[in-house]
Amino acid sequence: MLPVLLALLALLLLLLARRARRQAGLPTGIVVYTDTGSWARAEAPLFSARLGLTGKPDYLVQRHGQVLPVEVKSMPTPPGGPHASHVYQVAAYCALVTEAYDHRPAYGLIKYADQTLAVAFTPALEAELQTLLAQIRADRAAGEAPRSHAVPARCRACGFREVCGQSLV
Repeated sequence: MLPVLLALLALLLLLLARRARRQAGLPTGIVVYTDTGSWARAEAPLFSARLGLTGKPDYLVQRHGQVLPVEVKSMPTPPGGPHASHVYQVAAYCALVTEAYDHRPAYGLIKYADQTLAVAFTPALEAELQTLLAQIRADRAAGEAPRSHAVPARCRACGFREVCGQSLV
């Protein structure tokens, strides 16, 4: 009787784990890193001295010999496709994975509330990321970057609102 009960318990735990993975939008594979706090203690951030970049992807999943970054967004997929900032965020994680795991992922994933999108980590996207990082460094060196939007709701949610001379709220 006890072996049957243990087998049923193991099956229930397996089904619950599969359901949690599906709800998180994770592809099949082994979760090798998580920053969500819901599964385990958050890992240390990935770091690249060469890029001057640090980041904590929500998940890294090892699948078919690759480590893939997964970024989870609570919003549904934007009507025109992923926001550029989301694409660059995943590209940055792909670049960090390249250095941390000594291999280049072919793509990263953005898990929106309604679907999961693959972002190909192409040489062109990597070059765009490098250009963006150079622009960020130049703005930082200049001391102040101009606001890049006209959306008051973004300003209300911004952590720099109190010190920003260009706030819309």
